[in-house]
Amino acid sequence: MRAQERFLFAAATYEWLAVQPPGLSSAESNAGARSGFKSSTGHNGSCCASPPSCPRVFPELMGKRKEESFPKPGYHKRPRQEYTDESDDELDEEECSQLQSDSNPSSQSTSGEVGIIESIQLKNFMCHSMLGPFRFGSNVNFVVGNNGSGKSAVLTALIVGLGGKATTTNRGSSLKVFVKDGQTSADVSITLRNRGKDAFKPDVYGSSITVNQHINMDGSRSYKLKSKTGTLISSKKEELTAILDHFNIQVDNPVSVLTQEMSKHFLQSKNEGDKYKFFMKATQLEQMKTDYSYIMETKSRTHDQIEQGVGLLQERRQDLVEKEERYKSIAFVSEMQNNLEDLKHKMAWAVVNETEKEMKPIKVSIDNEEGRTDKHDQKLKEWQVKLNEAEEKYKAIQDKLEKISEEAQALQPQCVCLKADVQAKRKAYNEAEARYNRSRTELKQLEKDDEQLWKRIEELKTSADQVSEYEKLERQKKIAQLKEQLRMVHDQEIMLVQEMDQFQQAIYKCKEDHGRLKREEIDVKQALDSNQRLLKELTDSKTNRLKRFGQHVPVLIEAIEDAHRKGHFIHKPIGPLGAFICLKDAELTLAVETCLKSLLQAFCCDNHRDERTLQTLMSKFYTSGYRPQIIVSRFRNEVYDVKHRAVHHPEFPSVLTALEIDNAVIANCLIDMRSIETILLIKSNQQARLVMQKNRPPKNCREAFTAEGDQVFERRYYSSDNTRPKYLSKDVEAEISHLQKEVENKMSQLSSSQHCLRATENETRQNEEYLNHHRRKQKELQFKIRRLNIEITDLENVEEPQSVDISTLEDEAQENRHKMESVKQDMQQQRGKMEELKNILRVAEHKLEEIKEKLHQVEEIASPVKDELNQADLEVEESKRHWQHYEEKQKKLLASIKKLKEELAAKEKELKERIAQATQIYPQRIEVNRTVKSLDTEMNRLRDKINSERDHHGNREEILKQLLEAREKYHDAEGKVKNLKKFIKLLDQIMTQRYKMYQQFRRCLTLRCKFYFDFLLRQRSYSGKMSFDHKNETLAITVQPGDINKAALNDMRSLSGGERSFSTVCFILSLWSIAESPFRCLDEFDVFMDMVNRRISMDMMLKMADSQRHRQFILLTPQSMSSLPTSSLIRILRMQDPERGQTTLNFQHRHQEEEED
Repeated sequence: MRAQERFLFAAATYEWLAVQPPGLSSAESNAGARSGFKSSTGHNGSCCASPPSCPRVFPELMGKRKEESFPKPGYHKRPRQEYTDESDDELDEEECSQLQSDSNPSSQSTSGEVGIIESIQLKNFMCHSMLGPFRFGSNVNFVVGNNGSGKSAVLTALIVGLGGKATTTNRGSSLKVFVKDGQTSADVSITLRNRGKDAFKPDVYGSSITVNQHINMDGSRSYKLKSKTGTLISSKKEELTAILDHFNIQVDNPVSVLTQEMSKHFLQSKNEGDKYKFFMKATQLEQMKTDYSYIMETKSRTHDQIEQGVGLLQERRQDLVEKEERYKSIAFVSEMQNNLEDLKHKMAWAVVNETEKEMKPIKVSIDNEEGRTDKHDQKLKEWQVKLNEAEEKYKAIQDKLEKISEEAQALQPQCVCLKADVQAKRKAYNEAEARYNRSRTELKQLEKDDEQLWKRIEELKTSADQVSEYEKLERQKKIAQLKEQLRMVHDQEIMLVQEMDQFQQAIYKCKEDHGRLKREEIDVKQALDSNQRLLKELTDSKTNRLKRFGQHVPVLIEAIEDAHRKGHFIHKPIGPLGAFICLKDAELTLAVETCLKSLLQAFCCDNHRDERTLQTLMSKFYTSGYRPQIIVSRFRNEVYDVKHRAVHHPEFPSVLTALEIDNAVIANCLIDMRSIETILLIKSNQQARLVMQKNRPPKNCREAFTAEGDQVFERRYYSSDNTRPKYLSKDVEAEISHLQKEVENKMSQLSSSQHCLRATENETRQNEEYLNHHRRKQKELQFKIRRLNIEITDLENVEEPQSVDISTLEDEAQENRHKMESVKQDMQQQRGKMEELKNILRVAEHKLEEIKEKLHQVEEIASPVKDELNQADLEVEESKRHWQHYEEKQKKLLASIKKLKEELAAKEKELKERIAQATQIYPQRIEVNRTVKSLDTEMNRLRDKINSERDHHGNREEILKQLLEAREKYHDAEGKVKNLKKFIKLLDQIMTQRYKMYQQFRRCLTLRCKFYFDFLLRQRSYSGKMSFDHKNETLAITVQPGDINKAALNDMRSLSGGERSFSTVCFILSLWSIAESPFRCLDEFDVFMDMVNRRISMDMMLKMADSQRHRQFILLTPQSMSSLPTSSLIRILRMQDPERGQTTLNFQHRHQEEEED
């Protein structure tokens, strides 16, 4: 698998390289773009113009801008020759003469138009707060000043400002080191010239491009590219890279910008390898060499992948052969497959035939059922007529009974009044009779006393023995006194008994009042507790509505949620039911609450397992007493269809229609438990009676509820005990205010009841004390009576001679006779009054009997009418039962017809679908005589046989698919191997040619560098030689001051400092002559030169600058440039030492002439 991946990667590499030009690899293209070399004579010139033996190399890689090199060579074409590394150091005579003939300078060049630096400005850069702006001339610029004045900072800013890395400057490893201490950022602004036909986007940027770079403390930086007018054009690094590539600016090339550190490392180094590296880096040959090496490595890896691809190709060829042989081995299964397809066609149309057969009995059933509907309609109409007649008869009898009842009700008040009158007169008669009986008893006692007195008188008169008159009188007098005392004591006892009866009745009445007040107090307390509890629940429900249904409901709901999350419930219970109900009309709130009652607090479960789990949870919160009801009903997502059994009234809603219930489970639960679809809600009590009792109740209506909560049936009416809703009220504030008033009223009633209760208790206690006191007094009087009776008896039983004083007895007898006459007169008066009261009582009783007789007659009349009404009611019920029976049968019949029609429609739809399916399988209808079952049996037999063959040989479709895939993979791999081989062959040819051209190009640059170096040394009568060893990558430079004929060549290490610096300048100028860049920067080039070498070097550089006015030269030196000639092409920027506290460094111009645009 790994070999296959490498092979595919090699193929992808070939496809990418195939789009490159046939004579140039992508690596070479990238190397050429980075090399920066341009043709001096256009597309028809040579790569270096001289010597003529140097072939034309990479014309595609040269820049757009044409330029003249120093010294300007001629052009002499010569035949192409092959060179090796060993021949690079030798100049033939023709080449030397050609270079010498072209060594004369020319001043025909014009000033540079693109890429030169117009100005640079620094802020908070390195150790400088502000430097610049420095405005450079288009040709030669000298930046002079003492150490620390900012010369090197300007050169460093130039590298960094144009996108160079911090390591390139040799001043630090990160950009953050360039931010001045104490500052948060640094800014560098560089303006580049952008004129002429080679300008970069002149319509966007104008005649100059300003590059602003902002460096942050963390080492990050950002760019702003602005036009001549200061307009921001771009902030992308890619745009700056495009500008630098267009202008051929290479800030990391030491030929373009040579810092002190770079000069010390390469030029002043004693290692010949370092000098060779400097030459290769300056001419970009090093990059080209690296690119060629990478291409060759890639080629080697591609060779390996081709070898792996060849092995993979053999494997895929073998796999393809195996798949083809396997496919040929299962060809005989095709015939069975064709037979199976024919059976499938027959099966499709056989299913259609069977569906058509299934539709025929359904159509017959529909016709039969529709014929039966007519009979049921006739029966239904007959019983409807009978039901109407029975209801009319019932209505007539009911009206008759109501009239009789009205008569009885009219007589009832008279009867009650007469009863009360008879009772009052009977009581008066009884009281008169009691008084008469008491008088008669008193008369009998007086007659008895009279008889005894006269008998005693007779005895005394006839008595022979006479007793002492004095003793007798004294004894009689004492007896009379004792009797008088006894009578007085008796009277006191009678009064005491009467007072005791009064106290007893007062105590009994107080106890009755106490019991009544106690019951009232308990009722008020219960009502107060209930109202306070309800008030607390309502107040808590302002923050949590569930608390209306009980204090434990919120925590119970949380426990249910937690148990459901833990998977204890199959379906989460729903409740309380009242929390899911909203009323459309708030005036019906009390009616709905009275109707549903405890169901509002109930919970609903889907199954009995969930019910047991919920009961366990409830037992934690409801330890004793009332616990919410749990209803078990299968959860459904749709509300029951109750249209046929629901009550419909044009004015009044049912409970179901008056509620807004979003949860179908809640609605179904209330329908099951309370049949809310059959209950009407009627606000007015009078209208409720009229709808439910005056006339026949609406169809399907069982009962109704009024806005006051009263329950109304067809023949019954129940008043509600509740006056306010408890659970469903929306206006909680109003309910709270009402309950607060109720609580205040109940507390006032409780206080009043308790006050009355205490007063009654005090009165009872006081009367009991009075009663006990009278009882004790009664006991004393009874004791006194017994004592007096004993004394009287003792005196009366004294056997002494009785007094013969008869006159006293006669007087007593006479007085007794007077009393008897008085009692008789009272009896006569009482008898007259009693007779009068008796007559009045008889009259009242007679009137009462007459009223009772009338009531009895009315009852006798009403009794058969009631029997008739009951019989009529039975007839109505019987007719209604028969009518409902036939209506139910009719409904079932219609439902059966509807079901049959739906089944027929489904069959027709199924038939259409099966015809469509059969048409898709086989368009023409086939007459099939076989059944679906027999066809299916044969198809299964064929499938089993085919599967058996497939199990033995494999699936035909799968084998065919594998064959096609193997064939495709083989051809794909074969094509990729061929293409890769072709690519490698072409790459070998290209790389052989390119490497030869690279060697020729390197030799051309080497020869030019050696010639220019020797030419520049001769300016001061020096002689020297540059020896390149490309195999060992070394560069040896030998220089001999003085006459070339008199001195031998020496290594540069034996030269003085000035001579070494002069030689180094010659080396740099020779590299300048073969490299392309719009500007050149050189830092402290004359630091080790003496005056003679400095003058000569300066003249050489000025001469070169004068011959290359299209290039810009920026030279940094600590020396004074006062000896320079005056010229408009030379500008001197003199840096001043910064003063204490100064934030901006000034500079002076020696020659202030500005170039004309």
